[in-house]
Amino acid sequence: MQISLDLVDLLVVSPAIALFLGGLFPIMIKAFSRNKEPNSFVPYGIAVVGTLAALALVAGNWGIQREAFSGALVFDSISAIVSILILIVTLAGLSYLKESPSTQRLQFSEIVFLTMNASIGMLIFAWSNDLIVTFIGIELMSLCLYVLIALSEEEKLSKEAAFKYFILGSFASAVLLYGISFIYGGAGTTSLPEIKELGVNLITTNRMFLIGVIMFFSGLLFKFSIFPFHSWTPDVYQGSPTPITSYMATGVKAATVFFTLRWMSLDILTGERAFPFVDVLQWLAVLTILIGNVGALRQKSLKRMLAYSGIGHSGYVLIGLIAAGIGGQNLVGATGVVYYLFAYTFMTLGSFGVLAALERHSDHEIVLDDLKGLAKRKPVLAISFSVLLLSLAGIPPTVGFFGKFLVLAAAIKQDLNWLALWGVIGSVISVYYYLRPIVAMYMEESILKEESWIPRPMTQFAVSLMALMVIGFGITSESFFAQFFQSILEVFS
Repeated sequence: MQISLDLVDLLVVSPAIALFLGGLFPIMIKAFSRNKEPNSFVPYGIAVVGTLAALALVAGNWGIQREAFSGALVFDSISAIVSILILIVTLAGLSYLKESPSTQRLQFSEIVFLTMNASIGMLIFAWSNDLIVTFIGIELMSLCLYVLIALSEEEKLSKEAAFKYFILGSFASAVLLYGISFIYGGAGTTSLPEIKELGVNLITTNRMFLIGVIMFFSGLLFKFSIFPFHSWTPDVYQGSPTPITSYMATGVKAATVFFTLRWMSLDILTGERAFPFVDVLQWLAVLTILIGNVGALRQKSLKRMLAYSGIGHSGYVLIGLIAAGIGGQNLVGATGVVYYLFAYTFMTLGSFGVLAALERHSDHEIVLDDLKGLAKRKPVLAISFSVLLLSLAGIPPTVGFFGKFLVLAAAIKQDLNWLALWGVIGSVISVYYYLRPIVAMYMEESILKEESWIPRPMTQFAVSLMALMVIGFGITSESFFAQFFQSILEVFS
C-alpha cells in the first residue's frame, strides 16, 4: 500500500497531533529542568489544553467524511463519536490521575505523556481503515498501558498486573497479527473497503481467509474481555492504579468495539460458511454475560466487582455486534452498540471515579465495608454512586436501561430471542451485586473516622457530572438514538 501525505491528511489526524503535543511539552519541561518534576498542575494543565484542543478539532470536522493516508484512516460520523468518547475518557482520566496517591508523585510527567499517547493509539485504532494501521494503533495503545500500570506507587500488585497484561496482551496481539497475515494471504489486501468487496465470497470459498478472520476476531475479543479471553481482566484491573483502570476499562473498550463494529459492516458474517462462526459468537456472548455477573456476586473488592461487571457488559455488546453483522435488521443492532458504549463509558468512568475519590493511599483497596455510612459522610458522592450503579443494573430512566433495551431489542428483531432471554437473566443477577453497595451506603453504620478521608474535588466533580449525564442522557435517549442511527447509515450503507 503506497501512502502519500497532503494537507487533508494532517487535518484528519489533527486531534491526534494535539494530543501528542499536550503530552510532549510536560516531559520536555521536565527534561530541560534536569529531570526535576514540575508542579503537577503544569503537566496536568498542558495535557488538558491539548485534549480540549483535540475535542474542538473533532467537533470542527463533525459531519464531514474524509480519508487520510491513501484511505488508511477514515474520519466519519462514527469516528467522531468514538473520538469524543475517547477524549472525554482522557479528560476524566487526567483528573483522576492528578489527585490519585498512586500516580501524583515523581513520575507524573511521564504518566501524562504515556496517557496521551495511549489515547492517540485508541484514536488510530478506531479510525483505521486498513488492518496494518489497526495493528499499529493497538500496539501503541497497549505498550503505553503496560508501562502506565507498572508505574504505580503500589509495589506488588501493579507489577504483577503489568506483567500479566503484557504477556497475555502480547499473545493476543500475535494471534491478531497472524490472522491479518492469513486475511492478506486469502484476499491479497489489508484494506477494509477492498475486503468488503471480496469477503462474502472468500469466507465461503477460501479456508485461509476464514481462518484469518477467526484469528483476527479472537485478538479483538481479548481486548474487550469476551470469554474465554476474559481471565486477565479482574487481576489487571485490581492491580492497576484506579485512574488507569477507569481509563483502560472505558477507552480501550470503546476503541475496540467501534472498530469491531466497522468490521461488522463488511457483511462478512452473512456468508454461508460463517454461520457456525456466528453460532460460536452467540455462545460466547451468553457465557460472557453469565461468567461476568456470577463472578461479580462473589467479590468483596469493589474494583474486582466492577471488573467482572465489565465482563458481563462486554457480553451485551457482543450481542449487539452479532445483530449488526448478520444482515437483515443490522442497522438497529449497530445503533444499539453505539448507544450502549456511549452509556457504558459514562457509567464506568463515574463508578471507578468513586473508588479513586475514596482511596486513602496507593495500597488501599476499596471494599464494601469502606462504603458503610457513606451517605452521611459524603452525601453527594453516595447519591452519585447510587445513580451510576442503578444505571449499570439497567434501571429506568437511566441511560443504562435504554442501552440494554436497544441491544436486546436488536437481538429480538434478528430472531435471536434466546440471546435476549439470557441477557435479561444476566440483568436480573446483576441487580443483587449492584444493590449491595447502595445498602451499605445508606443502611449500615460507618466503621471509619471522618478525618481518614482525603478531599479530591476534581474527582468528585467528575463523578457528580457523570451521574447527571447518566440521568440526562437517559431522559433524552430518543434524540441520541436518532443521531446515532444517522451516523450508522454512513458506515452500513
